[in-house]
Amino acid sequence: MGVMGSPMTVVDAATDPKLLRSTFGCFPSGVTAVCALVDGEPVGMAVSSFTSVSLDPPLVSVCVANTSTTWPRLRDPARLGVSVLGESHDVACRQLSARDGDRFAGISWRASDVGALFVADSAAALECELVREVAAGDHLIALLRVHALSSDTNVTPLVFHHSRFRQLVAH
Repeated sequence: MGVMGSPMTVVDAATDPKLLRSTFGCFPSGVTAVCALVDGEPVGMAVSSFTSVSLDPPLVSVCVANTSTTWPRLRDPARLGVSVLGESHDVACRQLSARDGDRFAGISWRASDVGALFVADSAAALECELVREVAAGDHLIALLRVHALSSDTNVTPLVFHHSRFRQLVAH
């Protein structure tokens, strides 16, 4: 049965990763930066698979590719900073996603007393502790407990949809 009149493509999702990726891209998501100071240096990455999990206790999660070379460096710090990037952070997001180079060149940031690192002018900032990792196919789900937070409702979040950055428009 089709959805809203469009025919459903019948295919084994495991055999057509391009179609699966395109279909996953139909769902817009915000973009976060997960960062910390590691040996006094900023380390971080962009993550679009972020969600709130629980109010009591306060938990969020991010999904990270098993092939990530950054996540192993972010596992050990006592606290991680999760910044909900604003629509002005599209260049910063691309830098934080880069495999090579200085990911923090030209990016303003601040660090908490316990080493969580936050991208300046974000829509929200959450200081988190890694609670658990759950294997999930070619990714892992990192469950994070929120210890401190702030938000700025004047900052419009960066939106990722169909492999492009988009802007929210009020109706």
